[in-house]
Amino acid sequence: MPRLPLFAGFRPEAPAVWHRGAVISQGRFVAQAQRLAQQLPAAPYAINLCADRYRFMLAFAAICLRGQTNLLPSSPATGAVEALRARHPDSYTLTDGMLDGQADGSAQYCPDIAAAQVAAVLFTSGSTGTPQAHAKSWRTLSVIALHLSQRLLDERPAHIVATVPPQHMYGLETTVLMALGAGCTVHSARPLFPQDVVQALAEVPAPRVLVTTPVHLRALVESAAALPPLQFILSATAPLSAGLASACEAAWNAPVLEIYGCTEAGSTATRRTLDGPRWHLLPEMRIAHDGVPTVHAAHLPEPVPLQDVLEADGPEHFRLLGRSADLLKVAGKRASLGDLTQRLLSIPGVQDAVIFKVTEGEAARPAALVVAPTLSEAQILQALARQVDAAFLPRPLRKVAQLPRNELGKLPRQQLLALLGASDG
Repeated sequence: MPRLPLFAGFRPEAPAVWHRGAVISQGRFVAQAQRLAQQLPAAPYAINLCADRYRFMLAFAAICLRGQTNLLPSSPATGAVEALRARHPDSYTLTDGMLDGQADGSAQYCPDIAAAQVAAVLFTSGSTGTPQAHAKSWRTLSVIALHLSQRLLDERPAHIVATVPPQHMYGLETTVLMALGAGCTVHSARPLFPQDVVQALAEVPAPRVLVTTPVHLRALVESAAALPPLQFILSATAPLSAGLASACEAAWNAPVLEIYGCTEAGSTATRRTLDGPRWHLLPEMRIAHDGVPTVHAAHLPEPVPLQDVLEADGPEHFRLLGRSADLLKVAGKRASLGDLTQRLLSIPGVQDAVIFKVTEGEAARPAALVVAPTLSEAQILQALARQVDAAFLPRPLRKVAQLPRNELGKLPRQQLLALLGASDG
């Protein structure tokens, strides 16, 4: 049975994680992971709830070395975790406090893992419904790390600071897998506020990479944070406007790159936002455009249908036209909810906003929730009416103190409807 190493290109002295101001080498990390693997219970599944990225990565590696599978819930909320435990009664749970007191020592050889082993089961965010489970083999995860490193990195690995949790596919790929599969070093923290991001970046040497979301980037720009020199900024989980990308590049003199992907297929394509709408497929990936766009790749167990509307632009490029579920038809006209939201966000004084679909029987209409302390609802609608067709003006448009964003900056539909005071259907 083919096997693949825990660390690609293992070097015992090479840095793996920045944790509490100290560097943990690959050799020390392997020794700790092997020791932890021996202490784990005999069970097929482990729910990895570690929030500290170093402890998460250590638990992730130990679980794999034990021949078990990481269960990575879409949310750390009690309800989501309890539902996962009920679904997998033959599992145990690991949290940060359980991994304190890891001993020193360094391994000189790197263990390997069966390529076909299911290393992790990840779940969709549930922003449009019930979270769905997707199993990932160690081979699939290893190839994703290779493809991302080939596309994103120069000859030397980067030092990564991330605002996103490692339990999500985006965070797992761009932090944990980049450390295990591409020789990068990751910061153990998950900074939330702009000053926390500045501090974490200052704690690691160049070349630095910031992995984040549009929500965090907007907060950083509005705070006028002075970031240390960056090799590039990586964004995903939501569309990034050209205006925000331009503001980021002007503030920090670093290119802003986006990843297109999904939990089902993983990272699929990248682009520099300011270079235009064309996405560039990662190596060895292909999208079939017959009917429903479908991702094909040798490392995927089967083709993955996408929920987005894509337009082919040659064999290696495509344009993203929006999510199929986000296309709105009103009075014989069509519009993208994502595009409408971006127009709403461009209004001076609007700090955060979303336009989403509310259904009434078979009919659908746009509604909006807006964070804009200095504007009235009438002023917002008046400004938006200068940019969009009257058929797509959201009614109702309701001001709120904040939007119910989850850890990834996504907006669960049921919470949006609750804020609006509407029902689904």
